[in-house]
Amino acid sequence: MTLRIGITPPGADPDALAYVRDAERLGVDSVWVPEAWMYDALTPLGYLAAITERIRLGTGVVQLGARSPAMLAMSSLALQRMSGGRFILGVGTSGPQVMEGWHGARFDRPVTRTRETIEIIRMIAAGERLVYDGETFTLPLSDGQGKALRSPVAGPDIPIYVASMGPANLRLTGAMAEGWIGTAFLPESADVFLDPIREGAIAAGRSLDDVELTVAAGLDFTDDVEAAGRRHAAGYAFTIGAMGSTATNFNKQAFTRQGFGDAVEEVQRLWQAGDRDAAGERVPIEIGLYTNLVGDDAAVTERLRRYRDCGVTTIRVGVDGERHADRLDQLGRLLDLVATVNAENTTVDPSRTGANTT
Repeated sequence: MTLRIGITPPGADPDALAYVRDAERLGVDSVWVPEAWMYDALTPLGYLAAITERIRLGTGVVQLGARSPAMLAMSSLALQRMSGGRFILGVGTSGPQVMEGWHGARFDRPVTRTRETIEIIRMIAAGERLVYDGETFTLPLSDGQGKALRSPVAGPDIPIYVASMGPANLRLTGAMAEGWIGTAFLPESADVFLDPIREGAIAAGRSLDDVELTVAAGLDFTDDVEAAGRRHAAGYAFTIGAMGSTATNFNKQAFTRQGFGDAVEEVQRLWQAGDRDAAGERVPIEIGLYTNLVGDDAAVTERLRRYRDCGVTTIRVGVDGERHADRLDQLGRLLDLVATVNAENTTVDPSRTGANTT
């Protein structure tokens, strides 16, 4: 198992995107551009395709429902051509607050929408005539004047990675996607996420090895591990308390499945009551420490081994730092540790692939 490092650009201005170019020179494998309610995820990748040569270019992630499947396919085909085959389409359902509050699109049947979007994009990329009769999409519309079209520029494969957190969407990821975009992930409770992905893969005649496993982690080289852990934990108060409605908060549900149910329930209550400082203090320090790479070189190296040993292939690293040079210094230091871990002889547990070991 070889670990790779991906990054997220610190913004969309030319200096922030130049950081990606310099990170590529250090040996970073991929860049993942996010999309919330600020910049979109696709436009910066067109710029990055022009100033980089090797680094993989991923959306991390585009929000399903914000664009039609055909529009996603068109953008993906363009970026795949522009980048020489380096583009990855990362998709996710977002949540009701963003989809219904920002995009004015109903947040309903997210797993069905994900499956149907993937199927339609693959039809377009394969050059098939687009005739689709699903639960969410019907193409052409049955009661209109639409025509079943075929893309004249089809051809490049579009790797599709899914940001999934709930069991049903994780199983869909295993069944259909080339990769997984994980968040709220602790290696200590990896099976909460990886078991459903494995189940979906096996049911579809695949194995877990057919799915690239990418997870997010912040990078914090420090000698004061406890203070850093508390700071990172407090940062999750917004994620748990505000990123989602009271009824639908995927991050909160993911942490609940990993054993933090009582704590995150209280975090959400405190946040929604307006006591944000108390909410931050209530987030368990284990969440801050174990979802990130925190400590000195030895501690970070041990965390890297944890990710490697549970089957993670790419860590999408967030690097703090006011200056471009500071972020690059931290990245270089991390990449040296990754090289050390990758040089170690390891044996992968065959059960993670779904192989029969009897």
